[in-house]
Amino acid sequence: MPTDTHLTLPDGRPVPLMTGSERPTLDSWLAFHRATLELKCGGLDDDQVRLASAAPSEVTLLGLVQHLAEVERNWFQRVFAGLDVPAVYEDGAGGYALDPERGLGEALADWRREVERGRELCAGRSLDDTGRIVGGPMAGVEVSLRWILVHLIEEYARHNGHADIVRERIDGVTGA
Repeated sequence: MPTDTHLTLPDGRPVPLMTGSERPTLDSWLAFHRATLELKCGGLDDDQVRLASAAPSEVTLLGLVQHLAEVERNWFQRVFAGLDVPAVYEDGAGGYALDPERGLGEALADWRREVERGRELCAGRSLDDTGRIVGGPMAGVEVSLRWILVHLIEEYARHNGHADIVRERIDGVTGA
């Protein structure tokens, strides 16, 4: 299979680069995982994205989208850019809490805005550029953009595994 940067899988997700330099490779893997999250939510209604996988877990697809909007904001705006921005969702639960007034369309729009803002803040920046962790036991620790991108790939991969389980419970769709 060629490694053209414009290849997509049959489901529309971009194929991550299999050769090339570090930054485009990291960016392509993050794009792949972002697209995977969106794919997992495709074709579902607002009631379905509120269904949890299995007790005792309360993880839902809607909660995962909201949480990853928070993750995007935290790592790119707060940590990397040093901006003092509020949470996307003032739920105190890292985005996982479900608001009966907020459906999937709104949550995806919020998440897409956070993704785009992160891309803007990272454009033209070196993988060696740094920010500082905000809050928690690691507050003030310096991290590189390289570390942040690797961490986000890991975060999305882990949560996409959760999304696989939730989606399978909802309608039996597996894979991807």
